[in-house]
Amino acid sequence: MSETLTDTALSARISDEIARRRTFAIISHPDAGKTTLTERILRAGGAIQMAGNVRAKGERRRTRSDWMGIERDRGISVVTSVMTFEYGGCIFNLLDTPGHEDFSEDTYRTLTAVDCAVMVIDAAKGIEARTRKLFEICRLRDIPIVTFINKMDREAQDSFALLDEIGSGLALDTSPATWPIGRAAKFAGTYDLRTREVRPHETLSQSDERMTTLAEELELVEAALPPFDRESFDAGHLTPVFFGSAMKEIGVIDLLDALVAYGPAPRSQPSESRVVAADEPDMTALVFKIQANMDPNHRDRMAFARICSGRLTRGMRLRHGRTGKQFALHTPQFFFARDRQLAEEAFAGDVVGIPNHGTLRIGDTLTETEDLRFTGVPHFAPEILRRVRLDDAMKAKKLRQALVELAEEGVVQLFRPQDGLPPIVGVVGTLQLDVLQSRLKGEYGVAIGFESTPYTLARWVTGDKAKLETFSMVNRSAMADDIDGDPVFLASSAFMMRRMAEQNPDLAFHDIKQIGIDIG
Repeated sequence: MSETLTDTALSARISDEIARRRTFAIISHPDAGKTTLTERILRAGGAIQMAGNVRAKGERRRTRSDWMGIERDRGISVVTSVMTFEYGGCIFNLLDTPGHEDFSEDTYRTLTAVDCAVMVIDAAKGIEARTRKLFEICRLRDIPIVTFINKMDREAQDSFALLDEIGSGLALDTSPATWPIGRAAKFAGTYDLRTREVRPHETLSQSDERMTTLAEELELVEAALPPFDRESFDAGHLTPVFFGSAMKEIGVIDLLDALVAYGPAPRSQPSESRVVAADEPDMTALVFKIQANMDPNHRDRMAFARICSGRLTRGMRLRHGRTGKQFALHTPQFFFARDRQLAEEAFAGDVVGIPNHGTLRIGDTLTETEDLRFTGVPHFAPEILRRVRLDDAMKAKKLRQALVELAEEGVVQLFRPQDGLPPIVGVVGTLQLDVLQSRLKGEYGVAIGFESTPYTLARWVTGDKAKLETFSMVNRSAMADDIDGDPVFLASSAFMMRRMAEQNPDLAFHDIKQIGIDIG
């Protein structure tokens, strides 16, 4: 009887803990203020490390989500950072994604691990190309969106025009939660449409012309725009909108409070065989990111895993879906950017780091008992192909190891030509090549350059084994193996790719490969 009560109590605790989780990403076009908003959210949240409940003391612990040298040097985010903190009775897992389009694969994979996204829009520029692309990715996964219109203290478009742009440009209903009082140099704070309270940034009198304008605009808001509807928000059809200035910390608390109030708890996750609910008792997790050398002194390699269901406890043994082998969880960790603490337990929605030496890869599934594999984590065919040129032939072995590790991490895609020529790397954008070159030099002591290749396209090839072997032999100079050993055809042009597909109707040429799933 006592055992039944214990099981019941444990189940209730797991349900309560899962309901407290809020796992979200911040998405935006570069320079919309994403990194500033991230830092202000962390400051407003008290910069708490959940595992140790360690509170920052003033500026002695300055939070930086951009921790790699190249990020600090160039002022951009090139990897996803994870920050876990507590606010308003909820446990937040904030995933700060790269804003630059050259790192879109990392961002896409990160979005498979969140339940909600905060979309940051520059009040002067409105919806920009990168914002639109990231929004479409969220829409494909029905991820609810909370909108923060930033930089209202600078030159800004009309507020109604911004809402109309979101509605018409993204086919997304808008429901203002706050409204700006003035804008640009006259921006004086916000009005909360839910509580009917003015949140002034400066002293305002009722006779102030900004208050008169506010009253007129609020009449239009209430007449023309829909009220917040939780069901529509959860389905990804409506976004609550907050106005503010991250730099001046206006509207940040409102945004956090909203995520506490109606931010979605952990959602169900699709697998090959079934949908896994967050409140299921057995622990399951999806590896969505690998990061090497976070601590250069220890040459560590960390797998970032989203807990999809149940409870993780330190020391438990898990089943590795790709290999079928048992995996011991000795030192799972929580993160606050590059700082970390041991995680004795974690629940669905949490993101934990798992130290490993190459065992885990992006897309891997970990479970307590069941044999299942989560889906939805893709590799996209690269848009740029370059051959790696090694400056010091004595470091060939070190280069091979480094390229494998960085390819497993997702920095680049690695293709080994079947004719034995030097490796080819594939990237989405040229900035990825700069990151690869910088990290090889800084972390591995290997200097490289790049040479052009005769190829412009790469496609994974599947089909009957015998026909695939014949095709590979005939086209050996244009064939390569990816990091998993899957065959890839390299084409000199789109015309050549179409011609090959037409001449080989029994084979399939893929521009997307599901990570962790056999494409055959």
